[in-house]
Amino acid sequence: MRLRQQALGTSNLVGARVEEIRKKKGMKQKDLLVKLQINGIDMNASGLSKLEGQKRLVTDIELVALSKILNVSIEELLGLKP
Repeated sequence: MRLRQQALGTSNLVGARVEEIRKKKGMKQKDLLVKLQINGIDMNASGLSKLEGQKRLVTDIELVALSKILNVSIEELLGLKP
């Protein structure tokens, strides 16, 4: 497993939580990518890496898909629920 080499960015609130939840569920980035693509979200590995590193914005459509795929609420992804 590769560790993050750069500090988290400030372009979104959900990236670090997406990565944390994905890892807790034993899901690899490529598995999440496949599920995103099945749900109509066109994202590549670089885009997901930047999302998780909080280096890119997250659209509302992506947020809803991530919530559904990871089986958590949008509020949890946003850090509004512990």
